[in-house]
Amino acid sequence: MPKIVSPQVEFGGLLNQMKSITPEVFGADGKFLNLMGGRWQEPGQPRDFTSPIDGSTLGALPMLDHATALRAVHFAKGEAAGWAATDLDQRKTQVQDCLNQLREHVELIGKLVMWEIGKTYKLGFTDIDRCIEGVQWYLDNIERMLAERTPLGLVSNIASWNYPFSVLLHAVLVQVLCGNAVIAKTPTDGGFISLSLTFAIARRCGLPVTLVSGSGGELSDVLVKNPAVDCLSFVGGRYNGRNIADALTSVDKRYMLEMEGVNTYGIWNYSDWTSLGDQLKKGYDYGKQRCTAYVRFVVERRLFPQFLETYWDSIRSLKVGNPTLVDGAGDPLPDLAFGPVINKAQAEDLDRLYADALKTGATPIFEGKLDESLFLPNQDMSAYRAPRALVNLPRQSELYFKEPFGPIDSIILVDRVEELVGEMNISNGALVAALASDDAKWAARTAKEVRAFKVGINKLRSRGDRDEVFGGLGESWKGAFVGGALLVEAVTEGKKVVLGNFEDALLLPEKI
Repeated sequence: MPKIVSPQVEFGGLLNQMKSITPEVFGADGKFLNLMGGRWQEPGQPRDFTSPIDGSTLGALPMLDHATALRAVHFAKGEAAGWAATDLDQRKTQVQDCLNQLREHVELIGKLVMWEIGKTYKLGFTDIDRCIEGVQWYLDNIERMLAERTPLGLVSNIASWNYPFSVLLHAVLVQVLCGNAVIAKTPTDGGFISLSLTFAIARRCGLPVTLVSGSGGELSDVLVKNPAVDCLSFVGGRYNGRNIADALTSVDKRYMLEMEGVNTYGIWNYSDWTSLGDQLKKGYDYGKQRCTAYVRFVVERRLFPQFLETYWDSIRSLKVGNPTLVDGAGDPLPDLAFGPVINKAQAEDLDRLYADALKTGATPIFEGKLDESLFLPNQDMSAYRAPRALVNLPRQSELYFKEPFGPIDSIILVDRVEELVGEMNISNGALVAALASDDAKWAARTAKEVRAFKVGINKLRSRGDRDEVFGGLGESWKGAFVGGALLVEAVTEGKKVVLGNFEDALLLPEKI
């Protein structure tokens, strides 16, 4: 039977649902608006946005200019004092009301995320579920974490597109719960539609949130350096993160800058290949478009045959395809490991990195192929890429020191432990790392030499949420750490020293 887009996830129907639930998000002409000045207004300069799934146009980003965004910041700042004076019990009631309403629309939000950023059906729901569950944990524990702390004022949020809810909205709702007003920028590569739905719900619940769209060049000064902004939360790449860090050197404000690093998995004196195979599959969630994806494997040379066999058996079974499809009988297609990367430009950049690696002398050991049975006939497949892997990556290759942010793995072979540690530390700090070894004591000891914030022993590590601390070492993070009580402390003032990776000091919690 022919494949079709599931009627349950057809985008036109999803957009109509959104219009019936939050009509205020749209102008009279049906175009998306910005949430500023306490209401939805300002269509800005609309810029067409296309889905990575099939290249179809989903809507237009309402891009603001500098002056209009500045008005939004000043209004948001004006809300801060009144909200900070609101009793904590009342703030809890309003945030709880927001969560309750979000729960009613999880299905719609998850399906919109599929179209906007190409997540699979399962991962689209996981993102919003983790957001709701995480904020609920803070609601249930906020009194002991806030203690005598006071809000900072206005918190600005600039985040990447890959986790619009479990990272961005989660942070926003906790910041509001702590007594801050919040302004957030929609990611230009995707997520603005589903975020508009959720911010409309938050605003209806009386929460002091503002949501604006615009280019980094137009909005950076407003959302980063403007004196009205008391705290900046940034999640993104090192290039933009470094520019922001430089801009903040002369500005007195709190900040949390989460940036990528090359997350590595070291394998030494190891034999549990079944477990590693399962981890390799899991590590391909969302096509490795995650700041905690493991893209570099440093392997003891004598173990390479077993590693290669395990890698092949695990990765060649992964299915890459259109996540919205069902067959003619209405049955879902076989489980997909992931769908497209975020857009055609990113897919082409992955090709460029791969070609450069080959040109400089790397050896390909795996080149996956797309299965046309997992796509609609003649659909746009320009944003889809199957897994690829390289060994013996030369240092002159750009990929040697760079996180690809997509489905390309690099394998480095070493003969000594000193080499293993050195090759795991090539990016001057990473968010996560892992060591696989039959000798757990050796692994725990060696983990202390790895420049990563979290190091798993025979397991993957992730960003974590709720009561788990998260941060980074070296160039992977600047400013206050987050997670658990630290997320609350990062956006409030009190007697306790704020822990983080600062220019003049690295203050770490006792346990990570």
